[in-house]
Amino acid sequence: MKLFFKLLLFVTPLYLFAQTQEKVDFIRAEALISPIVKEKSIAGVVTYEFKALENVSYIFLDAHDIEFTSVLLNNKKVDFLNTNSKISIKHSFKKGKTYYVTLRYKAVPKQTVYFVGWDTTSESSNTSGQIWTQGQGKYTSHWLPSFDDMTEKVEFDIAIEFDKGYTVISNGKLIEKQEKENTNLWAYSMDKPMSSYLVAFAIGNYKYVEEKSKSGIPLELYYYPKDSLFLEPTYRYSKEIFNFLETEIGVSYPWENYKQIPVHDFLYAGMENTGTTIFSDGYVIDSLSFFDKNYVTVNAHELAHQWFGNLVTEKNGNSHWLHEGFATYYSYLAEKELFGEDYYYWKLFDSAKAINENQNNEKGQSLLNPKASSLTFYEKGAWALHMLREKIGDTVFKKGIVSYLNKYQFKNVEVTHFLKEMENAGAENLSEFKEKWLVEKAFPYEDVKNHLAAKSEDIKILNFINEEVVIASSSYIHKEKIIKGYWDTIEFYELKARIIKDFHKYLSSSFIKEALRTQNLKLRRAIAKSTIKVSKDLEPSFKLLLQDKSYVTQENALFALWSSFPEKRNEYLNATKDVIGLPNKNVRLLWLTLAMVTPEYNSLNTGIYYKELVNYTNPNYSIETRISAFQFLKETIGLDNVSLKNLIQASEHHSWQFKKFARNLLIKLVEDNDYKERIKLELKELKENKYRYIKELVYK
Repeated sequence: MKLFFKLLLFVTPLYLFAQTQEKVDFIRAEALISPIVKEKSIAGVVTYEFKALENVSYIFLDAHDIEFTSVLLNNKKVDFLNTNSKISIKHSFKKGKTYYVTLRYKAVPKQTVYFVGWDTTSESSNTSGQIWTQGQGKYTSHWLPSFDDMTEKVEFDIAIEFDKGYTVISNGKLIEKQEKENTNLWAYSMDKPMSSYLVAFAIGNYKYVEEKSKSGIPLELYYYPKDSLFLEPTYRYSKEIFNFLETEIGVSYPWENYKQIPVHDFLYAGMENTGTTIFSDGYVIDSLSFFDKNYVTVNAHELAHQWFGNLVTEKNGNSHWLHEGFATYYSYLAEKELFGEDYYYWKLFDSAKAINENQNNEKGQSLLNPKASSLTFYEKGAWALHMLREKIGDTVFKKGIVSYLNKYQFKNVEVTHFLKEMENAGAENLSEFKEKWLVEKAFPYEDVKNHLAAKSEDIKILNFINEEVVIASSSYIHKEKIIKGYWDTIEFYELKARIIKDFHKYLSSSFIKEALRTQNLKLRRAIAKSTIKVSKDLEPSFKLLLQDKSYVTQENALFALWSSFPEKRNEYLNATKDVIGLPNKNVRLLWLTLAMVTPEYNSLNTGIYYKELVNYTNPNYSIETRISAFQFLKETIGLDNVSLKNLIQASEHHSWQFKKFARNLLIKLVEDNDYKERIKLELKELKENKYRYIKELVYK
């Protein structure tokens, strides 16, 4: 254990976000933090080592709503100014001298640290209480005095003390675990500097397995003990992705190890904290779910960030493409390696369509716009890299990437730095490329369509079918004949599935019946998703889909059959009564809803089904599950007092997407006076001051 840890007497959180102080260089931080569950607070001590590059009269750190009990400079008390957003220390700092500032503090973070599941745990809950962080866009300085600017890179060593029985994970290598009477102290150490927004920790009930990459890097895969059977499908291809990216990028993985930790109600799909990816436990799946929803894309994306974003970091939002565009592009390359070239070009095809549709509505966005949408940074950014590589060739592209990462490792960059390295690697002048792909708002969709058609014969055929069907007569028979002429010559099911998706309304029952005879899951899922009304001659084929190896297929087939054949609803419900489905319980939630509104099906159990559906609105379940449960209740029997209370509480959830959903649903509900009065009563029962938005809604 390092010296700082032995000197620290308290416990606290760490998460550092650097501000530009050009005359001072913060080198290293050692923090000891102690999360306090009852208060949802962090108590801690952090010591920074820094060097004065010039004579300077003060230093400062970002510290949002943090209370400081003492501040020491080189182990001596010093006066400080706390503005509730920054802490400043005035002193005569001499050029070339090294200093140590120690801050003892307490924080009650309004964001960045999330205490999840402590009030609502049950046997059905995965969480059993969790604490986790999300620094990007939220600022680590809400729980650790640090730096909100990305250009201050610091080597972080973090120790966390917490109750025994929980696993504590943070950046870097675990160098010591001290067992105390009621707690354990976990000390993690890093060797390399990083921006503060990448400091992270997660606390929960976990086990893990360790694998080794081809280069010897330890890969720690965390899971909830109850989910041991989900370990393989959840982390499928993880080692292959790691080995591929390290080879493809051409620069060794820059950190000591790589950890992946699922958490409940995460704000995003995943977050690439340095060496420590935190991701949504909605990606913790069984083997059957893998076909419909898996972690592969997110897995590869967050891992690619370990180079693009963590090793080399943007200076500001104008260069955000250097993070998200690169991570998206390299995740696509990883999937190309795993699933083939055709898969890669279909990914680019879908990406281009999404960008174009958004462009038609929003008129496009420049990749250099710091306020551009995620779609622009991620997808248009990936397209820019794909086309750059097409333009300059594999050899020059890879040489430029290696030069860029090596030259600017542990530093901050702008887009011009990257383009210069690509030109130095042998690329011609890239000013035209920059103008077309980075500066211009418009996405060159026609150029992209032609490019994809030249690369993929299947995409070319889909374009031909689309053109011919559009100009064909209004006769569905004529349109189907055109499609049939192509269909019989097509070898790959991905294209056939897309034909079903795009042109299903023109296809006869006999066509669909023939297509259903295949055992290809993609094609069968496309048919199930596209069919609203099942004809009598298709019924036997659709019944088989209730046992298909796809939960999405089962869900859609169940609804289509239930809707089309009222006299056989009991049969279809019996056939699917034990199916849960994806992590969001898609099949089970639909089944409960259909069972409730089918009077002839076990009517004595309707109350039991309703109670189960209501139960899925509580915080033990994922946001996706809760949203579906709320929607099904609203559209059928309605919300009882329990689900109404859960909805009100969701209106203040830490996930802004879920909070928005809950508030929008409440806005609709209060249009009904009965709901309005019931909401008022629930607000009185809650006796909490934080529901101001809902109170204003019902009392205005």
